[in-house]
Amino acid sequence: MRKSRKLALIILSLAAISLAFAIGYSWRRAIPPLSASVPKQFDAVQVARGERIAELGDCMYCHTAKPDELFAGGMPLNTPFGVIYSTNLTPDPDSGIGRWPLEAFRRALREGVSRDGHLLYPAFPYPHFTKMSDGDIAALYAYLMSVEPVSAPAHPNDLIFPLNFRPLVAGWNLPFLKRGELPPQHEPESAVWLRGRYLVEGAGHCASCHTPMNAFGAEKSSEAFAGNVIDGWNAPPLNALTHAPKPWTRAQLVDYLRTGLASEHGAAAGPMLPVTQHLGSAPQSDVEAIATYLMSLQPPPSGGQPVLALQPDLATAVDADNAPTIRTGETLFASSCVGCHANGAPMREIGGRPALGLSSVFTSDDPRNAIHLVLQGIPWNGSGTAHYMPPFADVLSDEQIADILAYVRTRYAQRPAWKDVSRTTATIRKEISQP
Repeated sequence: MRKSRKLALIILSLAAISLAFAIGYSWRRAIPPLSASVPKQFDAVQVARGERIAELGDCMYCHTAKPDELFAGGMPLNTPFGVIYSTNLTPDPDSGIGRWPLEAFRRALREGVSRDGHLLYPAFPYPHFTKMSDGDIAALYAYLMSVEPVSAPAHPNDLIFPLNFRPLVAGWNLPFLKRGELPPQHEPESAVWLRGRYLVEGAGHCASCHTPMNAFGAEKSSEAFAGNVIDGWNAPPLNALTHAPKPWTRAQLVDYLRTGLASEHGAAAGPMLPVTQHLGSAPQSDVEAIATYLMSLQPPPSGGQPVLALQPDLATAVDADNAPTIRTGETLFASSCVGCHANGAPMREIGGRPALGLSSVFTSDDPRNAIHLVLQGIPWNGSGTAHYMPPFADVLSDEQIADILAYVRTRYAQRPAWKDVSRTTATIRKEISQP
């Protein structure tokens, strides 16, 4: 009993010391604001460089809630701890960063501290931005200070107690914020690989979506790029591309990142769609560097089974227990989907749509992305290179979607039907219907 009491006192003392240190660390000095009357003029070359960085980092997606108010914030970011709303990055002097000096902007990206000294929540991926160079941060600042200012005050966050108490972020930063540049490589690498590493680990912050999170909402460094769930979508693992039914190649990955479509793998949708749209505006050399680095993360070939030929009579053989559901799904597929997705369909030949059996959406162990695609489709953005799929949320019931996915899963991916699809579909309908 005496030993237990002593251990408890030690734990409480350590906790108190840690809390005191965290709270002391959380109070940061305010950086004096710029005068509203100071004109901000930047070199056109530097602004163009900053726009390129913003495209590579997909800044517009998270910081644009309304299409006509670019970078004005207000986008809800759903986390396991509640909803965080992105802030205004336009040069509006009152609600944006118009009075922020470069020093304050740099500190926000490197340390997660706002100009007035309050701590930023790590939904803003400063643990990655801290790896950006001074030159890139200055260029991004120049670009954002050159966009159209928008008056858009910050939307209040909706976080559970006590996580709505910002000073606690200081305790999160202690173990999870690793400031400084990327460590040097022990082995020599090409300039293209090094550029790709810098972009993926820094401005591109790819791991923030494609790495599982621990109980504290931080990336599991031991499972980097192993996949995650973001905004209700599965962000697939980026370290298993060569283990797909048809292994990815670097050229296919470049095409996917630039156009949102890979001929033998699938189309970008959900949170990944705007990423590919912005990368399509980035220099091809940077996208090629990103692909080079990501392909270097793949494990050695395992000599797996070759991809099965797509044969219609395999559907019930793969999953005989669900034969009635599969047959119903086949009928629904013929009436709703076959014009675009059947083998030899004109829309597949013209639009370059990949075979469904090779898509990670249908080879995944989780039906989440397939359900999202059927419910929400892929919006048309007016581009000649865009891919499009109409939404079926108002056309098909949860049970009908489950039947169709059972058919596609067994007929094309040649794997057993997913379980509880109709129940998962009902849950996702509620999620996407919430403002």
